[in-house]
Parts: sequence; C-alpha cells; structure tokens
Amino acid sequence: MALLVALVAGLPAAQEPVAVTVDPLHKPFDEILDLYVRDGLVYYYALKVERSKFDRYVQAVSDVSADMLAKWPQPRRLAYWINAYNAFVLRTVIDGYPIRGKAPDYPANSIRQIPGAFERHTFRVGGRQLTLDAIERDVIGAFDDPRALLALSRGAVGGSRLKSEAFTSERLDQQLTTMTSELVTRRVLVQVDAGNNRLSVNPMFSWREALFTRTLASRAPAVYASRSPLERAVLALIEPLIVPNEAEFLRTNEFSMVFHAFDWRLNDLTGR
Repeated sequence: MALLVALVAGLPAAQEPVAVTVDPLHKPFDEILDLYVRDGLVYYYALKVERSKFDRYVQAVSDVSADMLAKWPQPRRLAYWINAYNAFVLRTVIDGYPIRGKAPDYPANSIRQIPGAFERHTFRVGGRQLTLDAIERDVIGAFDDPRALLALSRGAVGGSRLKSEAFTSERLDQQLTTMTSELVTRRVLVQVDAGNNRLSVNPMFSWREALFTRTLASRAPAVYASRSPLERAVLALIEPLIVPNEAEFLRTNEFSMVFHAFDWRLNDLTGR
C-alpha cells in the first residue's frame, strides 16, 4: 500500500481544463453562434423565429459609445468590430429572410438581393452610423491586420467561414491565425492548380487591395519580386501554409494568378 501511495504521489497532477474567457458583451453572441451555426452555415429560419436574444445583443453592441471604445485595448476593440460586422450581416439576412430576389447578377437567395445591404444600409455602432462596407474598409482596415478581413462573414458560401464562436480579445490572435489557415483548406478561398499552371484566389483580396498590399507585399519571398504588389501580398500570406509540392510549384514563378467568381449563394443551413 505504501508503495502504491508513493507511485501515485510521483505522478504529475491532472491538468485542469482551461476556461475560455469571453467578453461579457459578446457572451450572448457566442452562445447564439454555437447554437445556430454549423461549419459556417447558419440556421437562418430558426434564428429569425427565436431572434429576441440576438436582437438584444445587437442593441448592446449599438449602445457601445466611442468614449467606451477608446478606453479598450486594441485586441478588445478589434474583436468588437469583427463581432459587430458579423452580427449585422446576420441581422440583415434575417430581416429579409426568406430572400427571394430577382436581380439577375446574383442567386435568388443571396444577401446581394437585399438593396444596399453592404453599401447603403447603416447601423449604429461605436458611436457612429456606418455601413458594412465602411466598417470593413475604414474601421477594421485601419487596424492594419489583414487577417481580420478573413474573419468577416459576408453571408455567402463563397466567403470566409462564419465561426461558431464569438471573437474575444484574450484569444483573438489565435482565432485570426485559424481563419488564415483556412485559406489553403477551402477551395472557395484559394486553389493551387498546378495542372492548369494557375493560382486561383478569392476576389475579396482585390476588393481590399490597399490593405493587403501595404501590410503584406514587402514580406513576399524575393522570387516573386516581378509580381504585382497584390500578387506578392497573396503569396506572402499563403506560402507558409501550403504543402511542400504546392510551394515548389509556386516557386517556379511561372503560374498565372486569377480571381475566381465569388459564390454569393446564402450560407443557409435550413433545409440542407
């Protein structure tokens, strides 16, 4: 018995699970995303039917003033803006759900069928009235972290995957790194097509070219020096993530880089 006690005493203590800290402001959103989002797809029908908790969260986000924001550290402010953007996209969709539009350039159920969804409709946020485009371009873009743009869901199959959790300051760097890693695991974002001597990338890089080029172009390996600033920015972002044979293909620097069509179908899980 004494020997058994001695052996047990010598074992390392069991590790306690690390609690995930979520800003109290965003905790309701964290719970909503966990309930209604699966692999980037959303139960829009259920969210609309049971929207009272979600509407209270959107109101709480809207009530945050510019003075309050100014007192927060940068990670908390960036997490706030990312969550706000994603929540406003969800709000835009469920306000118009089910979407049955007739604009010929987009799928019938696309968020793009909602007039001015990104460029005209405004939300009260951080003490201002801003459109989704303005939040992305002028506010989130000013943080100079291109990974943040990859955290924004545009309510579409072809965009970045909406996470089933809220962004939070304590884990923000890890969460943004995870979103970046998905560039090379989701073909709607990046496709290394050696068979056709082509690198096909999501057009969102061209939509926010200024941010990507000023923060990433100078980091590209020298072999890509002849490429355009945007091409160098994309390559700087994805090359550390791809498998060796794809990296070897790109390093030949003989491929063409193209932007594939963005899939604007609604990221709707209802009925799937």
